[in-house]
Amino acid sequence: MTLYEFLVINKEIFKLKQKFGAKPDDCRYIDLYRDYLQLRDDGEKVTYIVSLLSERYHVSERKVYSLVKRFGQHCSVCAV
Repeated sequence: MTLYEFLVINKEIFKLKQKFGAKPDDCRYIDLYRDYLQLRDDGEKVTYIVSLLSERYHVSERKVYSLVKRFGQHCSVCAV
């Protein structure tokens, strides 16, 4: 399968992804956000969680805060 064929098959998914405001590399951070939710549910403090995830996933603390904010927002087009 070529990249073109892959894009044609998944065109609608990519359009929806764009509508929801997802960035191209957001899929890389799904596990990070899942870990954030688990640690938060376990009662850990946000500052500790951000520091831990920053080190674990090799991203800056600012990136973790940004991802947490964006992933936690409700989508305005979820009724689609």
